[in-house]
Amino acid sequence: MSQRFRTSRRALAAAAATAALTLTLAACGSDSGSDSGMSGMDHSATPSTSASVSASASASAPGDDMASMPGMEPVSAGNGLAAAKDGYKMASSAATVPAGKAIAYRFAITGPDGKPVTGFAVDQTKRMHFYAIRSDLTGFQHLHPTMAQDGTWTVPLAALQPGTWRLYASFTPDSGAGKGKGFVLSRTVKVSGMAMAAPLPKASGTATVDGYTVSVKGDPMAGMAHQLTATVTKDGKPVTDLQPYLDTYAHLTAFHQGDLAFAHLHPETEVDGDHGGPTLGFHAEFAQSGNWRMFLQFQTGGKLHTASLTLHVG
Repeated sequence: MSQRFRTSRRALAAAAATAALTLTLAACGSDSGSDSGMSGMDHSATPSTSASVSASASASAPGDDMASMPGMEPVSAGNGLAAAKDGYKMASSAATVPAGKAIAYRFAITGPDGKPVTGFAVDQTKRMHFYAIRSDLTGFQHLHPTMAQDGTWTVPLAALQPGTWRLYASFTPDSGAGKGKGFVLSRTVKVSGMAMAAPLPKASGTATVDGYTVSVKGDPMAGMAHQLTATVTKDGKPVTDLQPYLDTYAHLTAFHQGDLAFAHLHPETEVDGDHGGPTLGFHAEFAQSGNWRMFLQFQTGGKLHTASLTLHVG
């Protein structure tokens, strides 16, 4: 994860693939998934298995055109508040999904020519990173979809709690107009049922998860590059057995309170075997001031842990 978004894109799919993709996306309303005990507050990145569910579909989801609304323009290429940028678009017909069930959410990335993109560069060992978060900054999921030959991506989302969710696709085309550039696009979906919003925890430099304590230090300012330092301990002792996860010892993602702007913080600590920690450095750039909900993922003993905390950016 020390590398920045790398970029390249392979050849675009033929017109026949476009037609096939259109039919596939139109059928997204009947995804397959299975019942899951995960709640909207679960921060695990491990999805549930699939089973049968039903999701209603429409041409677009609320909030997909935020970039065209006054005051809602993305402040940077990677804040993720638009479904389309520089000719690339995150396309899906699913606007609503049922609550309490795992679903197979399907989408595609179309290029400037309107055809589905099928060539993506590998970034942090994956060609696509996918994130889901509810409007109150709960229910974080970080997943890695699989792509069909026609450019349709399928991601196994764990059960979602009622409310509005924003779904992000982070990718880098490996050829064409977008070569050399990383994109973060997003769409919103409505999850049926009565939404019960959870208050955002107060800003704190410490979080606990699975017996581990994560402490984050740094005083970031909006629009400026800063370094954040995370320290992992357990039972008061430094943790030195962190295992590589996505080519790094920790993956750090943040979302801005209110508009859900996206920030991906790049690690500066080099990976050297299964003995990472206890201290990890990150290059941080936040475009906006205010509170950001941060999700730090790290792995020990083959198990992925996700610590969440609120950071205030001046």
